[in-house]
Amino acid sequence: MRADDSGPPANVSTVGRRNARVPELVRLEDRISFLYLERCVINRAGNALTATTVEGVVHIPMAAVSCVLVGPGASVTHAAMALMADSASTMVWVGEAGVRYYAHGQGLSTRTALLERQAAVVSHQRRRLDLARRMYGRRFPGEDVTRASMQQLRGREGARVRRLYREEAARTGVPWTGRSYDPNDFAGGDPVNRSLSAANHALYGVVHAAVVAMGCSPHLGVVHTGHTQSFVHDLADLYKAEFTIPLAFDVAADADPDDEVEGLVRRRFRDLQKDGNLLSRCARDLKDLLMPGEELDDPVLGGQVIYLWDENQEPVAGGRLQDVVPW
Repeated sequence: MRADDSGPPANVSTVGRRNARVPELVRLEDRISFLYLERCVINRAGNALTATTVEGVVHIPMAAVSCVLVGPGASVTHAAMALMADSASTMVWVGEAGVRYYAHGQGLSTRTALLERQAAVVSHQRRRLDLARRMYGRRFPGEDVTRASMQQLRGREGARVRRLYREEAARTGVPWTGRSYDPNDFAGGDPVNRSLSAANHALYGVVHAAVVAMGCSPHLGVVHTGHTQSFVHDLADLYKAEFTIPLAFDVAADADPDDEVEGLVRRRFRDLQKDGNLLSRCARDLKDLLMPGEELDDPVLGGQVIYLWDENQEPVAGGRLQDVVPW
């Protein structure tokens, strides 16, 4: 295929195209979780994203996709990005095998209620500790963590994860000498460590899409901090024991030492998280963690009006004349 085939098709134009109205978009929990594309040209044909390689063209209905992970060797056209924005889908640029995060596009939400609550919690030490305890508490059913310090919680979580690794190694017969991940030499790891890295980064992509779609910030972590993906890691840690750790050991048990396990992990994870309704759970957990017991307007459909902050009353709608109040 010629290099100039990467340009937009002659019959595709975005001039005068009507953007999709928000109610027409597919809700987060009803979307495909993620697609991984590499070594292709990503373009637009009508309302579908196209991925073109020397083997042909694949059409992807973007309104039904939550997140597209773009790997090495992929080129993205302006028309494709316009479609992503129109569909309120998230595009995440990742490294080889999806194990590095570089950047992301916009998400689905037009509301800031969860983001404001997230910022308020992270900025208040007691409320942040309370939320951290509730997040850890979900991993220790039946245990009381309401008085635990962060040091105690981290120590208990470390012991729990090490126990999970040992149990999965015994279940699958995979040799386990400990977690080892070198981002500069990913291929040098053993199959189970490569599988764990690939599975976790696929999980991060799905969770990232959910965090952004619900209007939260990936940056403002509760347990993790100081990184652009801190909150993504917070939420993803809730699901690793169920989704990625058993999967990685299963794949490693079936693989030869020289096998390419990353693609197999992504395909199996795609099916596993779909059967486990991971996107729906992410959306529900975000709401329950940040606004427990409170009603939340639809994070997409309710945000068409921009408001003005007021120190004495509820925010007032912008874009209209306000009463003049004397100084």
